Amino acid sequence: MGKLLVVALVGIAAALAAERLLAFRNRLNASREVAPVSLPNCRLIKGIETGSEDIDILPNGLAFISSGLKYPGIKSFAPDKPGEIFLMDLNEDNPRAVELRISRGFDLASFNPHGINTYVDRDDTVYLFVVNHPHQKSTVELFKFEEDDNSLVHLKTIRHDLLTSVNDIVAVGPDSFYATNDHYFSDFLLMFLEMFLGLTWSNVVYYSPKEVKEVASGFYSANGINISPDRKYIYVADVLDHNVYVMEKHANWSLTHVKTLQLEALVDNLSIDPHTGDIWTGCHPNGMKLFYYDPENLPGSEVLFGRHHWSLSYICARKLFCSNHPGITYLHSIESAWHKVPLLKRRPSCLLLSSESLNSIYSLTNTYSDPCVTTK
Repeated sequence: MGKLLVVALVGIAAALAAERLLAFRNRLNASREVAPVSLPNCRLIKGIETGSEDIDILPNGLAFISSGLKYPGIKSFAPDKPGEIFLMDLNEDNPRAVELRISRGFDLASFNPHGINTYVDRDDTVYLFVVNHPHQKSTVELFKFEEDDNSLVHLKTIRHDLLTSVNDIVAVGPDSFYATNDHYFSDFLLMFLEMFLGLTWSNVVYYSPKEVKEVASGFYSANGINISPDRKYIYVADVLDHNVYVMEKHANWSLTHVKTLQLEALVDNLSIDPHTGDIWTGCHPNGMKLFYYDPENLPGSEVLFGRHHWSLSYICARKLFCSNHPGITYLHSIESAWHKVPLLKRRPSCLLLSSESLNSIYSLTNTYSDPCVTTK
């Protein structure tokens, strides 16, 4: 009887493990392959040596770029080099990336920048919020941008028990923001177990000096976050759920889910067109390939376009392009054989692609039109 019970328990455990493995592979799109779409008029913008994870563009055309992310479980070809913040002036005919000097007193040696976002105050002061992972911890660094000498003045480091595994950030004031925690745990083994078991413990946190609280939860892995031009809606990308969630923002800073944009790819960072409210997303067709470096079988990337009408009458998404070009294929801080398109930015007749790689910024000109057709 005892042996039979042991066999039954082993069988149940094996069945549960097999079910979890299958579900895990499905969330990663492990079997998905995409046909590449050519990228005409695509050119490399040189100057960044260790890749770029995020881009944020000011209304005047200045683009901030975070570079050099080291992330648990992701191979890095520059593990000993600190991260950097670059600036590009998109008003120039041939823009180039220039490293921004950071004020003395800031720990540059452990700088490991992830998501970034800017906030322009009423007096035109520009604040740059940077998600940082010093020693694989999570902090938010607040800087003031000094345009006269292309420098960043470090104002403060923000730490909190609710900011445990921060991925991305969107500022809503000079010292307040929403942030995504992509995992509940910060230890790599526990993070992997969390993903494997399909635990929906990821969340969104609101932070201000007076109040810090969880405002949305139940995500597999909340990743990119952004805000609508009218400041009424927050967008959250769940990379393992293949969805973008539209959340209504309330006066007390809480969020209410109102719509879901369902996609077939792993959604990373989000960019919102400031004039139309259109949603541009950098995506990964096959998440399994992100964890296994194979220069002969690159993971590829996708850029998807979505439209959210403020009447909430419809949301639609269209694939703009996908690529397994060695210059636009995913991964964190990796040489030219392995790149990422985590964020897409748009200006007139131009898309700016951030590629987390050795060759990291690409510009596409005159290659797209409105790809969205009204669907009820």
